[in-house]
Amino acid sequence: MKKYLFLTIAIVASTCLSAQNSDKAKALLDDVYAKVSGYENIFVDFRFELKNTEADINSETRGTVTLQGDKYLGDLFGSKQLYDGSKVYTIVPENEEVTIEDKSDDENNFTPSKMLTFYNEGHTYSWDILQNVQGRKIQYVKLVPIDSNTEIKNILMGIDIETKHIYRIIETGKNGTATTITVNSFKTDQPLSKTLFTFDEAKYKNDGYYIIKN
Repeated sequence: MKKYLFLTIAIVASTCLSAQNSDKAKALLDDVYAKVSGYENIFVDFRFELKNTEADINSETRGTVTLQGDKYLGDLFGSKQLYDGSKVYTIVPENEEVTIEDKSDDENNFTPSKMLTFYNEGHTYSWDILQNVQGRKIQYVKLVPIDSNTEIKNILMGIDIETKHIYRIIETGKNGTATTITVNSFKTDQPLSKTLFTFDEAKYKNDGYYIIKN
């Protein structure tokens, strides 16, 4: 009888601890979301890594993105992508080509404007490891998508406990691919040009770019 009583107590205690950890993780993410949402604009300089051991893929590059509301201007892999609130412009200097598309309504489509807020819904949360990175305390929270049809297995978010800013995002796919974004620099409320999120089609045409409208 005592054996079953101890087993029941252990199960209940484990369930309560799991619930507390989930609530603690969600509370930290809520703090991060509130902090990010309060900025007029955000500039992020980051390192992007893509790894898949089985497929022998291992690439690393550096990128930047400026965000203001839903609008963004990103630079990655030698290409620029601009979203002006209506259209998405992908500018590839190497090919002297610009592709203009309507914004996708697919909620699963990951864009720079979602980079710092995607975690707010659609996941279960759990408290993970704490790391010391050059004197900074980085607390990780594990996110598992509620949608079982997604290609994402889980996401680890490393959060600077003091600033409540995201330091690192590690996304692991069901195919074994790991995508890591590490923030090198995070600046907020910077003075921005009024035309930063405006696409000047005439300028690119004069520069000899081929304009593709989808």
